[in-house]
Amino acid sequence: MSAAPIPTAERKQVLKVIFISLLLDLISFTFILPLFPKLIEFYLHLEDPRNSPDSPLSRIFIGLNAYKNSFSRPISDRYDIVLLGGALGSLFSFLQAIASPIIGTLSDKYGRRTALLWSMAGNIASVALWVAATDFRTFLASRVVGGLSEGNVQLATAMAADISDDKQRGATMALVGACFSIAFTFGPALGAALASIETVASNPFATAAGFSLFLILVETFYLYLYLPETLPSSRARASDKSSTSKGESTLLFRTSRTNSHLLLNFTHFIFVLFFSGMEFSFPFMTYDLFAYKSSQSGKLLGFIGLIASTLQGSVTRRLHPLRVVQLGVVSCAASFFLLGRLTTEAGLYGAASLLAVTTATVVTGLNSLSSFEAAEGERGGKLGNHRSWGQAGRSCGPLLFCTLYWWAGRDVAYAVGGAGMLGVCALVFGGLKAPPSSLKK
Repeated sequence: MSAAPIPTAERKQVLKVIFISLLLDLISFTFILPLFPKLIEFYLHLEDPRNSPDSPLSRIFIGLNAYKNSFSRPISDRYDIVLLGGALGSLFSFLQAIASPIIGTLSDKYGRRTALLWSMAGNIASVALWVAATDFRTFLASRVVGGLSEGNVQLATAMAADISDDKQRGATMALVGACFSIAFTFGPALGAALASIETVASNPFATAAGFSLFLILVETFYLYLYLPETLPSSRARASDKSSTSKGESTLLFRTSRTNSHLLLNFTHFIFVLFFSGMEFSFPFMTYDLFAYKSSQSGKLLGFIGLIASTLQGSVTRRLHPLRVVQLGVVSCAASFFLLGRLTTEAGLYGAASLLAVTTATVVTGLNSLSSFEAAEGERGGKLGNHRSWGQAGRSCGPLLFCTLYWWAGRDVAYAVGGAGMLGVCALVFGGLKAPPSSLKK
């Protein structure tokens, strides 16, 4: 049977819990973004492959050098940090691609609250390992544990869909997206500032990692105290203890579809494939082109987040999800071509403004469209699969794009990315349609 409509007051309370908890989670998550170049430099200095031939970092560099030597064109060692950074980003997302459908399916079976609290336990373990990461092996372990356990974003999306009807869906998803934008406004800058405070000599990033752990612990405690179960089947059982007929139960699992999940998932994959490569190369590009430090990278990411959060509250929540996606992919294509040719910081901030539009729109819109095509009883699994396709793209994008950047240079890398994004534009404008239930009458 369908779940009883959630009362307005309860819906507002659940939305508040989702917003606050996801904001804490994403601020903690974004701490590390501007630190990657310096993190890698620190571990390279600490575990010089020439002096520690048996360390995990040394074995990675053996493979890296073999890969470099497979090209006839000489490649400068100064780009090693770019490729290694891309590999770390790809590893985390590959593990997310594996874990997301499992977490989503478990949340359909056992409840969103239960799945989220178990996910938080893994997040705590991951960040605790980062705090203790005085060597590259421990840091790598923290990324592996985090990749396999992170489920907050997809479960927040599923919970937002659980408590929203078709007309509320776009605005509710925009609220979830706004958490990303606000987190990117403050998280990277705060992470960079905390990284400048050295409290542990053997791990100069322990202060940033320790505060990240504090935020995750606060989030977990808050969720445990205030998050109710939003799974529609649980609400249906609570409102009606009688047995459910076969005809009623199918309402939880069947829905008419305008866009196939395959089309939506592939669109998500191909968009994230190109966007994530550019996104992950961004700190390395600014480091290479303008010698940006962590604080300057954090300021730039904060600028993107500020514009994106403003757009989430003023534009994204009011436009139809399909129009939101269309706006974002066009803006992304333009930013690629600009990034490939810029020579000044003014040009950099112009490209960043276009990327802010993309950040505020595309994934939020695709999540909304995907949620329209999922019935109540399969929502967690379908949204988990949707996220998995995106994370699969993210697992390939950083490594492939950083390899291209590393081998052919910035101009070629961003030109190829721009051409790929034009293909995404063709797919979005030519393939996706607006679900009839999403159109206001």
